[in-house]
Amino acid sequence: MAILVIFDVPIRILIVGAGIAGLATAVALARVSGLANLDLQLYEQASELLEIGASIALSPNGMRTLEKLGVLNALTDETGFRGPSGIPQIFRHWKTNQVISVDTHRNVADPRHHTTRFHRGHLHSALLEHVPQESIHLGKKLVRAEATQTGVSLHFKDGSSVHGDILIGADGIKSTVRQSFIPDYKLRFSGKVYMRSTFDASLVEGKISDLPADSMHWWGPNDNFFASRLGKNQYTTVGAYSDPRSSDEIEKTVAWDQQGDVWFLRERYKSWNPIVKALTEATPYTNLYPNFVGDALKTWIFGSRVALVGDAAHAHGGAFAAGGSLALDDSFALALALKYVQDVFSPKGIEIALRLYERTRQPHTDRLLRTVHGQLNTTQKAPPATTAKEEDVRLIHRMRNRLDTEWLSEHDVEAEFAGVVKKFEAEKIDAHCPIFVEIFPGLFILGTAFVKMHEELALTRYLVTWNS
Repeated sequence: MAILVIFDVPIRILIVGAGIAGLATAVALARVSGLANLDLQLYEQASELLEIGASIALSPNGMRTLEKLGVLNALTDETGFRGPSGIPQIFRHWKTNQVISVDTHRNVADPRHHTTRFHRGHLHSALLEHVPQESIHLGKKLVRAEATQTGVSLHFKDGSSVHGDILIGADGIKSTVRQSFIPDYKLRFSGKVYMRSTFDASLVEGKISDLPADSMHWWGPNDNFFASRLGKNQYTTVGAYSDPRSSDEIEKTVAWDQQGDVWFLRERYKSWNPIVKALTEATPYTNLYPNFVGDALKTWIFGSRVALVGDAAHAHGGAFAAGGSLALDDSFALALALKYVQDVFSPKGIEIALRLYERTRQPHTDRLLRTVHGQLNTTQKAPPATTAKEEDVRLIHRMRNRLDTEWLSEHDVEAEFAGVVKKFEAEKIDAHCPIFVEIFPGLFILGTAFVKMHEELALTRYLVTWNS
């Protein structure tokens, strides 16, 4: 006798990291992937999810993705700040305060999608509202991750372990998930340390003469200074200074989010124009963030069940303020890939989805990493200027000949994914999964996946046959 029943079990996806990348991934998978019986679990090393951190900017691509994910509370004028001029970034000379160049929006019809600046904690909180609190596990510092053909495992410092079907590493630039599969991966100190501060806007607004209403970026020969209003009546100042020490020295002496010396900030910029000088004097404190970058990875996918998103996948050091938007687009592309394939019971089906995600995102971020490393190499190899006049000429030339990053800030990840799918279908990739898999004596899964040209990759029902 043969009994025929539907095999219906939840799909457990483990997400390491409950920061912006991890929360965005959870939201995207829940709302976009279309997967039934989805069991999402997030593991975060922090013991509390607090509104900590500095400022973060989202460019039009990130704002559009927030809207597509339904995180509309992050699009309000209260949560984030958009400059009144509609110009996303204005670059001024460190000494004269003269505007040398500007960024522009080219194809951004909706003002809500203009470049927006947040306190990182406020953007994090906006995403957190869309993730069930019971799915987030705090105080879970990852020691190692593992993957086999049948599942994934996480092992934590507290001695506990968890198991699932798919693993997403969203644990930042120093990702433990990434190191579990690429143990020799190294980060490189960029030569810059950022002194960041966020505080109530009342400390500067109405108190500094000629304070610009828009976000401003002042460039000096070696150092930079950024200032902007943020959402929820916050303000930020960021001083980026050059530090000649090696990666090993920086690792030993400067921790991420370490308390800095505000007097050092003021001393560093005391000879700059009066607005910058006044901003440093009004800044109440500063924390330090050493800037690290990494090489492009050969792959973001490990085995058939593990993928990286955000800084774990592309350690670009926050160049062009692109990190938040890149993470959001990663999460959206991953959800689109799983929606397209739908086969989450077979390793082959999962791998196809993850490879489509990788094909969509990796070329884009590899281009960014090539740009970042190219700039670092050019800066480090440039001979020093012999006179102050030569130094200033070089500075103005750099400012007026900055890279055009429209390809980055206005990237359409949904269109990119559609192009990848079209090419995938044209290649007629063999997506057949193993037909029969015995899970218990006499108990088999019939799992036939197939590609339908010009339609979604469809998955037949999984049937369990018990032969007696």
